[in-house]
Amino acid sequence: MRKITFALLFLITAGLLSCRKTADDPNITQYDNTNIQNYIKANGLTAMVRDKSDGDTSGIYYQILSQGSTTGKAIDYSDTVKFVFTLKSFDGKYTNLDSLTSNHYDGFAGHINQGGLPKGLQIAIHNIIKYKGTRARILIPSRLAYGINGFGSGSSSNTNTRIAGNQCLDYYVNVVSDQDLYDDQIIKNYIATNSLTGFTKSVGGFYYKVTIPGTGTDPIDQYSTFTATYSGKFLTGTEFDANSTGASLSIDGVVPGVAQGLQRLTTGAAVTLLLPSRYGYGRGGNTGIAGNTSLRFDFTIVTITN
Repeated sequence: MRKITFALLFLITAGLLSCRKTADDPNITQYDNTNIQNYIKANGLTAMVRDKSDGDTSGIYYQILSQGSTTGKAIDYSDTVKFVFTLKSFDGKYTNLDSLTSNHYDGFAGHINQGGLPKGLQIAIHNIIKYKGTRARILIPSRLAYGINGFGSGSSSNTNTRIAGNQCLDYYVNVVSDQDLYDDQIIKNYIATNSLTGFTKSVGGFYYKVTIPGTGTDPIDQYSTFTATYSGKFLTGTEFDANSTGASLSIDGVVPGVAQGLQRLTTGAAVTLLLPSRYGYGRGGNTGIAGNTSLRFDFTIVTITN
């Protein structure tokens, strides 16, 4: 009787374990491929191509939207690479389409999956995108994304806080070949989209518009301290910093684009500055501001001390 009971318990346990999907389950490959094929069909993605760069093993599908120059060296894992991306999960419960203020990467290609990004994205940039300046849409199977555990916080039913387990991912990726040119195009797009006029491009490459001429006679110079009201915004319109009462500032205490853009203004002047990332917080970014982010600042000068 004891032997029969033990045998029954063993069979029940084996059956339960065989029903659990794991990263090593040989059916996960087919599971992912079925999901991707259904997604392609449901969304009319007829231009998608299966990745066969490593002998048709990755299960990634892709479409090259804009080919970068192929005359240079292909991206190797030891190379630094900059890219921006948008992302959504196949179930639609996680969507992040903000490549202006977040979703920036600047580092070694071989370290992409060490900063919270999936292994499949690293493989796609190395094997598929290959060249800087290329834009592509990438469908990554779940086993090369975040696997059975998913990613993020909270319940898997949450919207935009968690990627559920076994979710394939849909990425748009733009590998930046020249950060300065990319920033300039982003600012031009912002000006056009918001129907802005009257901006002048400085010799250095930032854009400015004096909206109210100053009434004072003593202009801001490199040694000035001053008080000003201001706001700082991402190019999505989201405000990340502001002071409406008058902050005490100095030229050497603000980002380079503000330092240059405010010089020669007098008391009472108001100016709008559109700054490429090198004139803002650069590659390193700042608290709450990703590296390589273009920014908008609006300043009104209250007092100046020289």
